[in-house]
Amino acid sequence: MTDQLAPPPVSLRVAFLYWLKLGFISFGGPAGQIALMHTELVERRRWISEGRFLHALNYCMLLPGPEATQLAVYIGWLLHRTRGGIIAGLLFILPSLLILIGLAWIYLAFGHLTLVTGIMNGIKPAVVAIVLAAAWRLGSRTLRNGILIAIAVAAFVAIALLQLPFPLIVLAAALCGVAGARWRPQAFQPGGAHGGVHARTDANRPRALIDDDTPTPEHARFSRRRLAAVIAIGVGLMLATWLLLAAWGGVSGTLAQMGWFFTKTALLTFGGAYAVLPYVVQGAVEHYGWLSAPQMIDGLALGETTPGPLIMIVAFVGFVGGWTQLLFGAAAPWLGGIAGAVVAAVFTFIPSFVFILAGGPLVESTRGNLRLTAPLTAISAAVVGVIASLALYFGREVFFAGGSAQLDAIVVGSLAAVALLRYQVGTITVLGACACAGLVLSYWHV
Repeated sequence: MTDQLAPPPVSLRVAFLYWLKLGFISFGGPAGQIALMHTELVERRRWISEGRFLHALNYCMLLPGPEATQLAVYIGWLLHRTRGGIIAGLLFILPSLLILIGLAWIYLAFGHLTLVTGIMNGIKPAVVAIVLAAAWRLGSRTLRNGILIAIAVAAFVAIALLQLPFPLIVLAAALCGVAGARWRPQAFQPGGAHGGVHARTDANRPRALIDDDTPTPEHARFSRRRLAAVIAIGVGLMLATWLLLAAWGGVSGTLAQMGWFFTKTALLTFGGAYAVLPYVVQGAVEHYGWLSAPQMIDGLALGETTPGPLIMIVAFVGFVGGWTQLLFGAAAPWLGGIAGAVVAAVFTFIPSFVFILAGGPLVESTRGNLRLTAPLTAISAAVVGVIASLALYFGREVFFAGGSAQLDAIVVGSLAAVALLRYQVGTITVLGACACAGLVLSYWHV
């Protein structure tokens, strides 16, 4: 390790401005967001070393929930205690929440206009291609042998043909991992780094503020009392909020149902947002009827165009559900939409804060020993099949809407898939091109 001095301590104000900036530029999904943080915090600013960054990332990958958001919370917490973690997490998600609320309002208020309809008709086929590309990318990293391929195929059949619930598929995959660790451990060895972030030596770099040999700060040391306190506060906050919603609209009211549903969603998001979307579709579309399947596809399209975690699509689901249920009357449907979006976001993201603020000290105490387990490797394989089933579901809704083949959508979707898979074109570029194509086709057919 070089003898150069570490950078000076980072003030909370400087960190605040960085996390705020990140919230507005964090496009590209978790891989892009993690790469952004790595470039800025590890390579340029040297707030944290490569080893400590990857150690935190490995822990976040083990958790349900958006790993990039959790990584921001972890680093913010490590730098500035609990308030630093909360600030980092809130600023990472608030811009995307506000932007998505605005887009959802425009979508519902003006979605009947030819301009908006044309843009959405072009984006929908691109969404199918994006989901398919996500399954391909994850599969190429995860399905390293025949056993894992078999788990992915079984998961696809279970959810696409047998329509088994997503939690049951996750449980079955985990059990396969437990058995595999005993009988075929070599097949369940974890893969490489995530999102293009690979371990590199820090030997030729200046020291980081939080370096490999930097002692664990006092607030990051494990304490059973602190662990219990954080869990009690997190669970108590969610329970108190849910009881207020139940008192206002009843236990079976829309907002109370959303609170409970999105709490379960938060605990099932292993493998990223694409993995849990089938569960959201099962609940929000098919069970509760908060929105339709085409609206769900439109929401995913809007979510792809905003910064922040893709799981923020739950805010769109909450907005549409609150709007259509007229929670505050027909005169102001947008109030119900905002309430639904906020409730969905609160119950989806609070568990991530609890996981980091409660588990971070334990992770710091086991630095150097954390690794993926066989059950999680099996779950990752199952997630590939689940995401492929989502592409099939969306493809059926877009390419065969109304029971007949939609040739325009098929052509646009096929070109988008080629651009993503063959030429590695960026998601935002593909969405923009498809939106323009949809707009041209809409006026062509008028």
